[in-house]
Amino acid sequence: MHLGNSWASLLAWLAAKSRGGSMILRIEDIDPQRSRPEYIDGLRRDLEWLGLTWDEGPDKGGPHAPYLQSERTHLYQRAVDALGERGLIYPCFCTRKELRSLASAPHAGEAGPAYPGLCARLSREECAARLAKGRSPALRLRCANDEVTFVDLVRGRLCLSPASAGDVAVRRSDGVWAYQLAVVVDDIAMGVTQVVRGEDLLDSTPSQAMLFSLLGGQVPEFWHVPLLVDHEGERLAKRHRSLEIAALREMGVAPGAVIGWLAARAGLLQRERPTMPDELLSGFSTDRVPHGPVVVPADLPARLCALS
Repeated sequence: MHLGNSWASLLAWLAAKSRGGSMILRIEDIDPQRSRPEYIDGLRRDLEWLGLTWDEGPDKGGPHAPYLQSERTHLYQRAVDALGERGLIYPCFCTRKELRSLASAPHAGEAGPAYPGLCARLSREECAARLAKGRSPALRLRCANDEVTFVDLVRGRLCLSPASAGDVAVRRSDGVWAYQLAVVVDDIAMGVTQVVRGEDLLDSTPSQAMLFSLLGGQVPEFWHVPLLVDHEGERLAKRHRSLEIAALREMGVAPGAVIGWLAARAGLLQRERPTMPDELLSGFSTDRVPHGPVVVPADLPARLCALS
């Protein structure tokens, strides 16, 4: 985890616990190239170190097990089968090169350009010809032009069209299930009522809200929180190694220093001071959290060491 993940995790924990809710630790490990046992162990260690505990998860069990997405793939297949029976799923034979050319097109947004439906009207014969050539298709969901409604804790009730993102992929051509589908299927099955995540994922919410409705689920409440950015305005990412929780821990930074700095940025403390998540519950309010990006100073590791 890096500091940006910790920021979103802290706000999610506070939003749930301040309402008497439960936290679910779900491991999204369906991409074999990005998921390793050591990554899962590191995530759990970082969350525990920060005091961000959970009520259900792979280690604790619970009524909605299993909590590893790699063990829930039959649910994703069942959902796609149901959507396919309604004519809402189609194979997409576009190559990565073709999709990359779309991504470099003018006016491509934060989430990339909308898929223009190049394969949406292929006949059975055309699909068979591509399959005969050894082309493995992805699967896409036909997105309607109708607007969907969902509630964001800060932005209020939003009415947006999922068509703005185009027909989203629900399964990649290599057989890996897409994030868009998996999280919705799991949220429905696990009874999730609130989703807290970075505002960079706001563009994907209309498509997910549509999926909730199509699969017979209730759209949860969302909170798209501001992002942490470095002193140059770049979103925190893996390249910011010094801001990884494991790296800060090795420097001698205390967990209370990390939580205290984040809490001050969230408007929950008047000044930076060591604190832990449960100490913030009584004064927590989403109204205090800033709406714009939160800048992480270049000397933050040194400041956190001094605060520890």
